[in-house]
Amino acid sequence: MGNGEWGMGRTIAYSLFPIAVAASVAFMQTPQQAPAANEEGKRVYDKWCAGCHGDQGRGDGSGAAYVLPRPRDFSKALYQIRTTATGEIPTDDDIRHVVDQGMPGTSMPAWNTVLSSGERAAVVQYVKSFSNAFRSPATPIELGSDPGGGQAAIDSGRALYRKIECWKCHGDAGRGDGQSAPTLKDDWQFPIRAANLTQNWTFNGGGEVADIYRRLRTGLDGTPMPGFGDLVQANVVTDGDLWRVAHYVRSLSPDETPRVRDVVSAPRIEGELPGGPDDSAWAAADSYWFPLVGQVIVRSRHFAPSVNGVWVQAMHNGQSLALRVRWDDPTQSPDDGSWRLWRGRMARTLARDDSGTVDTVTSYADRLAVEFPTQLAAGMERPAFLLGTAQEPVYLWRWESEAGAATEALASGPDRIEPLPEQPDSVTLAAAFSNGQWRVQFVRALTTADSTNRLQFAPGRPIPMAFFVWDGSNGETGTRMSIGSWVNVYLGEPASAGVIVWPLLAMLSTGGLGLLVVVRSQKAAGASNQPSDNAESGAV
Repeated sequence: MGNGEWGMGRTIAYSLFPIAVAASVAFMQTPQQAPAANEEGKRVYDKWCAGCHGDQGRGDGSGAAYVLPRPRDFSKALYQIRTTATGEIPTDDDIRHVVDQGMPGTSMPAWNTVLSSGERAAVVQYVKSFSNAFRSPATPIELGSDPGGGQAAIDSGRALYRKIECWKCHGDAGRGDGQSAPTLKDDWQFPIRAANLTQNWTFNGGGEVADIYRRLRTGLDGTPMPGFGDLVQANVVTDGDLWRVAHYVRSLSPDETPRVRDVVSAPRIEGELPGGPDDSAWAAADSYWFPLVGQVIVRSRHFAPSVNGVWVQAMHNGQSLALRVRWDDPTQSPDDGSWRLWRGRMARTLARDDSGTVDTVTSYADRLAVEFPTQLAAGMERPAFLLGTAQEPVYLWRWESEAGAATEALASGPDRIEPLPEQPDSVTLAAAFSNGQWRVQFVRALTTADSTNRLQFAPGRPIPMAFFVWDGSNGETGTRMSIGSWVNVYLGEPASAGVIVWPLLAMLSTGGLGLLVVVRSQKAAGASNQPSDNAESGAV
């Protein structure tokens, strides 16, 4: 999925709540503001913020019912991102930071490229006017200095992560799959997910070590995330301990935020393809991250999907293609009933766009579908990415956790999916689940007997594909799912004899010409250094 296509997906997702600004931040007020600043702030707020946060700042705007976490209720004086103590109001700089940078992982966008500096300053003052909590100034706490990282700090932080029981919500591997995860709710009784600590680019308030340390010190008020400043004061842990936990948490994510690219490279290898999704051979293949969004195009729409992206790898050996897809999922579905409470809260929290009822009892299977066109177009034309149309169907690879096997299908719309008969060259599958992550590997021959309904994979050209994921324990089934747009997989070609020989000949030719130039230069230099006849005569 390219940057442009992901942007399109976000635009679609946000179109149901035109300004999805409200999120999990809280803003408050200073009573001694200049009237002009309030007027400007109100103008900016009414235009850009009220759609989610509401006219009176109570988090009840027209778009609020479609987002999770819910927009901040400014009247409650509870704020997540602060440099102040737990339960205290934020500083103006804290509020401005959230307005500028947004809240990753929520519907609150960054406004630093949309609003001017003056508009942002005015709206900071205006949103504070929804509460009288700012009658006293905010006082930042004294934050310690990072004692340093390295492997020793990470190892110590891992032990402390268990000591202060972070794992109970965030899970052993940090993927938000702890035993308490299905029961979590915020102070307004809305369901709230434990942060996936392996995706620091989605962290509220920033994903670097210093940001994580500040969240550990101050907590996220209004959420189940506590601050651990009281444990420091009680000498249960030290300030340095919290820095070491921060280093450990940061180590769970990639060194750099994954860059969304347009093409998955599938290099050609010699010999056998990986035997399964956990085969060590996959470690040598590049991984590509593709964000997913809730399906909000057709009914029944889904505004709070569990899965926000997939990691994709591919390789081929000239006969078959292997595709590995990984994604984080808090539980292996169907679950044992532990997520029933969560499903009920989700059904009560989110608005629905149809008259049907949401089944809060059934835990559906986890599912994955990979979409391809049935035929490669001459140009870059692609079918409708949401499972094709009657005029232009698409070819699917499908997997679900209950069946365990791969199936192929022809889709001519989200509600018109016809399984294809199994053949000797049909796609095969291996899947594994552990520590809150699914890993699924598909393998299929590049060419098949059925060339009408099943795509024939051609090395040396981009091949469109798209991904769809369902988390059964989140009540996802049918069109309630996470979706992506088209990306491309490119099967590498073997180096031909010409590809090898011609560069070698060119190198030898260039080297020979260079040598000839050097020899001739040396001869010319030698001749110029010999005494001329006239010089010899003069010398005599």
